[in-house]
Amino acid sequence: MRQTGGMTDTSHPAAQGRLVSGEAVELDVRVARIGSRVLAFVLDFALAALAFAILLPLSWLLLSLFSVDQALVDAAMVLVGVAAFVGFPVTVETLSRGRSLGKLAMGLRVVRDDGGPIRFRHALVRGVTAFGAEFPGIVMPGITWLATIGVMLVHPSGKRVGDLLAGTIVIHERTPIGRAWVPAMPPGLEGWGRVADLTDLDDELALAVRHFLSRNHDLAEPARSSLGRALASELRSKVAPPPPPGAPAWAFMAAVLAERYRRSAQRMAGNRRMTAQVWDTLYGAPQGNAWWEGYPVAGPVPSKPLGEVTAGATGHRPQ
Repeated sequence: MRQTGGMTDTSHPAAQGRLVSGEAVELDVRVARIGSRVLAFVLDFALAALAFAILLPLSWLLLSLFSVDQALVDAAMVLVGVAAFVGFPVTVETLSRGRSLGKLAMGLRVVRDDGGPIRFRHALVRGVTAFGAEFPGIVMPGITWLATIGVMLVHPSGKRVGDLLAGTIVIHERTPIGRAWVPAMPPGLEGWGRVADLTDLDDELALAVRHFLSRNHDLAEPARSSLGRALASELRSKVAPPPPPGAPAWAFMAAVLAERYRRSAQRMAGNRRMTAQVWDTLYGAPQGNAWWEGYPVAGPVPSKPLGEVTAGATGHRPQ
């Protein structure tokens, strides 16, 4: 985090638990918290302990073949421990680009703060820090364990000390993806929607309107009404002709999104038909249904009545 005038700059993405790519694009990811990370660690530690249990008797057997003093035996035991608890996890994380076996089981991955894959130096810093000052923590064990848990609980991204030193973050790879919410066409605006010119409507504004309609019940007044009026005003400047007189702002915004989705679905269906015709021309008509008929274009997802939820955005209630 940057320091400005002796105070922490909380506007920095890392201070707010966000992941920003090198191109200054904020990435929509789910940061792994202490619960899933502890489970992944337990699996990784068990595997490292198993590797230690296998390497230790092998090293004893090898040393027994030669006449060596006790100092060399002790040094060999230390090397075996470092190999099992540092070398093994560092190698796995490096080769798998941030996925140890425990993280793989929990659907987690270690990435850089800019979202890129980690490299050997990142894995090495994390592994050495964990071995020396975290878990198992050969330096003041117990105290360092509590300190590590405290750091993970306090940090907005759930980072441990090794993550802070290496510039990494642990995220969920298997994030559930829900179907995008699309409002239904409000009654009475179907005819206007079919003739409306949406050419100037960009994806960013459409996404902002969709987020507002689907989540405005989480906003408090007067911010909700102010944002609703601002979005409706900007949307009117991008759409022609204007909506019918008396149409509530919420209905106008919902109609624009529903019509935009309908046209997009039509274009997709047309592209599929054209593709099927090209394949028929090149290779002959298929027997039975065309391949694309098994993938029908879905209509808008049925939405809940906008009613009380969206009426508060503009002060109008749907009729």
